Amino acid sequence: MTDEVLFEFLHMEMVSNVYKEQQSNKMQMDNKDRAACVSVLESMGFRVGQGLIERLTRDSPSFKDELDIMKFICKDFWTKVFRRQIDNLRTNHQGTYVLQDNKFTMLTQLSNGKQYLDHAPKHLAFSCGMVRGALSNLGLDSVVTAEVAVMPSCKFQVVIQKL
Repeated sequence: MTDEVLFEFLHMEMVSNVYKEQQSNKMQMDNKDRAACVSVLESMGFRVGQGLIERLTRDSPSFKDELDIMKFICKDFWTKVFRRQIDNLRTNHQGTYVLQDNKFTMLTQLSNGKQYLDHAPKHLAFSCGMVRGALSNLGLDSVVTAEVAVMPSCKFQVVIQKL
């Protein structure tokens, strides 16, 4: 329980610090500044995801296909990072996966009302980067995006890039 709270506070401070640093030079942030902040957070998450997946798969046998890798991400990886499994995994069997978390940890503190719905993307960038970094280390180039319709529920869309 303590680990979860510390991770949530660290995450909130990272997001806050990146946005404060970007805004310190200007009075008002535009879309370009927000995109730069999201990119920084996503890059940080990418590196963390790479490191975590190395530790988690050290003693695991190799995966048969990309569906096995996605199942591992949804069960083992998600459980280690967010203390629960993904609620739903869907695929079109052509390289697109949708991971749905109905009570996403990074959004529960913001989920008191709809007024915070526009702040959700900046709190999802780090997590998208972690998933992308983990998949990258497992040999899958991907694009990971997240969307929120109702807080704290979140859908991550993973599109595997074919070479």
